[in-house]
Amino acid sequence: MTEQTYCDRLVQDTPFLTSLGRLSEQQVDRIILQLNRYYPQILSNKDTEKFRNPKLSLRVRLCDLLGHLQRSGERDCQEFYRALYIHAQPLHSCLPSRHALQNSDCTELDSGNASCELSDRGPVAFLTCLGLAAGLALLIYCCPPDPKVLPGARRVLGFSPVIIDRHVSRFLLAFLTDDLGGL
Repeated sequence: MTEQTYCDRLVQDTPFLTSLGRLSEQQVDRIILQLNRYYPQILSNKDTEKFRNPKLSLRVRLCDLLGHLQRSGERDCQEFYRALYIHAQPLHSCLPSRHALQNSDCTELDSGNASCELSDRGPVAFLTCLGLAAGLALLIYCCPPDPKVLPGARRVLGFSPVIIDRHVSRFLLAFLTDDLGGL
């Protein structure tokens, strides 16, 4: 599947964005002003006045703005999405095109918008990992410093950094360096 361009995404998102109550008048005004102030080549002062005209309904102004951006080109549509993210982030995350991108396993077109999601493995996996970590910590903490008591356990713990992540292995090796010298 080919990647969607920002113009394609805007065509797909237009019905969603123009539906009643999605964007407030203040949000639309902020987006228009950002496109005019930071990118005057995208929206001229005349265009800005046209799209901010209070005599027209918000839906008509928004449809005109989105149509203008689609005709203007890819970069203009991209800047619209950047402004939408800044001024209406919750709405930006609900866009149909974003869900289509995530469902099709395409790479994100917006850089820096990585979402923080929890693992979908569930609470049992979490509790298992937590129990394993707590048990290992308890074993290390409660294990007597005398190497004669549990030499087999110390040997297993000494070789476990091969299996366990490098961050954990530093702590295990630091704990065992004094006791492994005598083995």
